[in-house]
Amino acid sequence: MSEPKPVFVVTNRIPVAPGWEERFEDRFRRRVHLVDRSPGFLRNEVHRPRPMRFDHERGGFVPAPEREGSYEVKTWWRSFEDFEAWTKSEAFREAHRDKAPKEMFAGTNVLEVHEVFLSTDLGDDVAPE
Repeated sequence: MSEPKPVFVVTNRIPVAPGWEERFEDRFRRRVHLVDRSPGFLRNEVHRPRPMRFDHERGGFVPAPEREGSYEVKTWWRSFEDFEAWTKSEAFREAHRDKAPKEMFAGTNVLEVHEVFLSTDLGDDVAPE
């Protein structure tokens, strides 16, 4: 039995300045979905930060507003080469043409690439018991 081909996940961690969250999210809601049509593209997700910490005295998670969280924009790709081709395409340039104001950001974004070597997915019609 052969191993499945790896999937690559590219994560862009974006620190959004306080008060700009709604406008930042709106930019993604209104996006033109050009990446969705790129060869090798599998999936896109935008994660909203929920800064929390584990409180050992309470035995559970509690909000931690003092912790800064970053939004995460994640795309899944059949290969790293597919992702690279997207970044060199005219569609990529068009998708990134409308720059956000610099005040929207609380710092510099960080781009990370990971290869999925193990995945568990219950699927849409399987509910955990």
